Amino acid sequence: MVPAPLVHAAGPVTLAGGGPICADDLEACLALSDKLVAADGGANRLLELRQTPDAVIGDMDSLSADSAAMLQDVLYPVAEQDSTDFEKCLTRIAAPLVLAVGFTEGRVDHALAAFNGLVRHFGRRCVIVSRREVITLTPPELTLALTAGDRVSLFPLQRVTGTSRGLHWPIDGIEFTPGGVVGTSNRADGAVSLTVDVPGMVLFLPRRSLGPLLEGLTRAPHWN
Repeated sequence: MVPAPLVHAAGPVTLAGGGPICADDLEACLALSDKLVAADGGANRLLELRQTPDAVIGDMDSLSADSAAMLQDVLYPVAEQDSTDFEKCLTRIAAPLVLAVGFTEGRVDHALAAFNGLVRHFGRRCVIVSRREVITLTPPELTLALTAGDRVSLFPLQRVTGTSRGLHWPIDGIEFTPGGVVGTSNRADGAVSLTVDVPGMVLFLPRRSLGPLLEGLTRAPHWN
């Protein structure tokens, strides 16, 4: 059953996780967003950065007592343990885009869980922003105004095939699988166009490519 939304926004929403958050990345996301949401202990990070979330969603096992007291009017506990706090938020935010920070700079297992969440909830468009990279689930078709030499990494979380234009090493005819062939450390020769057949390919781009990625996603079809 699809959870009922707890946060509604006409524009993007920034989602803060409990890992380290770069203040510059947070500010960049907030400049593009209508609302700010914390995933459980992400609220602790936001308060340290003097930001107050509009909502805190999660199982609340990482939220400090002081943060809970300060934010008691915007707490939305979700007790089930079949999903991560990232997923609890992603499935309860009704917005055209989620910009997520604080999910990849700490523990590697938390980062992997976030990537899995992108695939598991492929109907929710989300870009994870970190100090070095921007990360998203590749939509069925995507065109990016990249610069020659930009790194383009593609990592499959299920069997995926696709096509490309503008990649130095084309992906046409390759079957990508976890534990098999992956597409890391490719690079752009200029503008890049991608197609993939299923929602299972995680795309990694340099941090400076956030603008081109967001522009490309506005024109890209959604997974059904």
